[in-house]
Amino acid sequence: MDILEKYKKLLIMELNKSYSKEDLSNISFEFPRDASHGDFSTNAALILSKKFKINIDRIFQEVKEFFAHGDDFKDIVLAKSGFINFFVKDHILHDFIREVLKNRNNFGKKELGQGEKINIEYVSANPTGPLHVGHTRGAVFGDTLANIFDFVGFDVCREYYINDSGEQIRNLAKSVYIRYLQNFSDKEIAMPDNLYPGEYLIPIAKKISDDHGKKFLDKDETIWLDFFKKESISAVMDIIKNDLKSLEIKHDIFISEKFLLEDGHVDKAYKYLEDKNLLYEGNTNPPKGSKKDEWSEKKHILFKSKNFGDDEDRVVKKHDGSWTYFMPDIAYHKDKFNRGFNKMINIWGADHSGYISRVTSAVDAVTKSKSTLEVKVCQLVRLMRGGNVVKMSKRSGSFITLRDLVEEVGSDAVRFMMVTRKNDAPLDFDYDLVKEQTKDNPIFYVQYAHARISSIIRKVEDEKLFSIDENFVNNTNLALLSNSHDIELIKIISNFPRIIEQAAIYREPHRVAFYLRDLASSFHSYWNLGNENNNLKVLNIDNLDETRARLALIMSVKITISEGLRLLGINALEELR
Repeated sequence: MDILEKYKKLLIMELNKSYSKEDLSNISFEFPRDASHGDFSTNAALILSKKFKINIDRIFQEVKEFFAHGDDFKDIVLAKSGFINFFVKDHILHDFIREVLKNRNNFGKKELGQGEKINIEYVSANPTGPLHVGHTRGAVFGDTLANIFDFVGFDVCREYYINDSGEQIRNLAKSVYIRYLQNFSDKEIAMPDNLYPGEYLIPIAKKISDDHGKKFLDKDETIWLDFFKKESISAVMDIIKNDLKSLEIKHDIFISEKFLLEDGHVDKAYKYLEDKNLLYEGNTNPPKGSKKDEWSEKKHILFKSKNFGDDEDRVVKKHDGSWTYFMPDIAYHKDKFNRGFNKMINIWGADHSGYISRVTSAVDAVTKSKSTLEVKVCQLVRLMRGGNVVKMSKRSGSFITLRDLVEEVGSDAVRFMMVTRKNDAPLDFDYDLVKEQTKDNPIFYVQYAHARISSIIRKVEDEKLFSIDENFVNNTNLALLSNSHDIELIKIISNFPRIIEQAAIYREPHRVAFYLRDLASSFHSYWNLGNENNNLKVLNIDNLDETRARLALIMSVKITISEGLRLLGINALEELR
């Protein structure tokens, strides 16, 4: 059901007869931006003319003669630019609509992946508190990208890496312990500035108090720390998982950093690097905020990451024998590779962008370049209300959580708006806009289109104008879809498979959101034509044959919107709430 793919395959199959030894996969077959350039366009003549130093007209004639044997094109012309432009006959577009209606559950599907395994890691927020707005964008981006990769034929594993080891976890446990102490004191016990002040820790401490009473009062840290770490991590991960569930964000696997350390994965990865002569003892510049004498004046163990494209070698083991945060990350990605993932995609926040080169270099090293890691960075989200920026302070605990966002505007609005811009561009989330029921609110406009079509279908069935059953398509004369408005809407629908393919290839879910907004706008314009011209009404009881044809067309719009929204993790509404 991909028109472009169909004719590209035919074209390459024919050209291979003359150029059988050449890889022709770089030949494009696209919808031209300018309608005057035809319905389809290919660069085949340009590519082959340059490669073989032959006249471009010769290649054009070969292409034209091949397609002249069929009955699909009104004309095939060679543009001055060297592109070959195709003008299709209407029956090709009508056949396409017929196929969409007959195979509605497979429209847009591709087999790009051929079942290849791919690991997509997203969210992976430290388990120190609820997910905030910054996490939300990465969560939606990662989950949507996973949906798209699954749709185009990859075997997708959705993964969350729990950073449950290190200083931040110690501070979490200490914060909960302060809350625990507050439960048994008449005096105010202040939360130290370096700990977590959020009120979400109060119920965690309350449960420990209820279950264990004063057992941990006035006890040394060595007595209660491990227990409070375990209880705190478990409770906060429950909060995080419930937050994700409110957005229908799914993960197949949760991997623990603590497990990797305790189960020997980190030691094994270190030994692997050691055996490959990729470690050495040396000095390094201190990380930002660290004491100079602790780093530059003492010997550490460094990984030769410069050998694999990084701008400097990186410390994996400090002078005191403790791991840096980098070493467990190396072990984690080696574990991914050992589990059979030659393709990995990590979704990170903007504050991790400086960490990319060292991790990709490590993956290159521990997989012998057999695996690739792509890192997609999601830039910051700025919340707007009444034209003003909503200010947040993580230090004071007054930050907007994922849950806050979903409860105020709904899961559908959050998910759609989070993919309305490319991931590496900052995004403004306007509370007022997403609550409007106007065309300026893209998610409303798209869902309204789907609901409107559903209402039209119900009207046809309720008024018994004709039967919409399994024979509907065969009993409908789609040749009646002949005016320019019909044809233009069909062309927009036919672009859906290519949009999905591009969203997967370029890792850009926002292409789907943009497409759905444009399709919804085109549908609303198509429907409104009937307000000015009775001959263009979708529902015209004086011409039921034409009504059947136009209903078939807008049913195809509904199928397309439904599939696109499903990939974005959004409900396709049958009626507006």
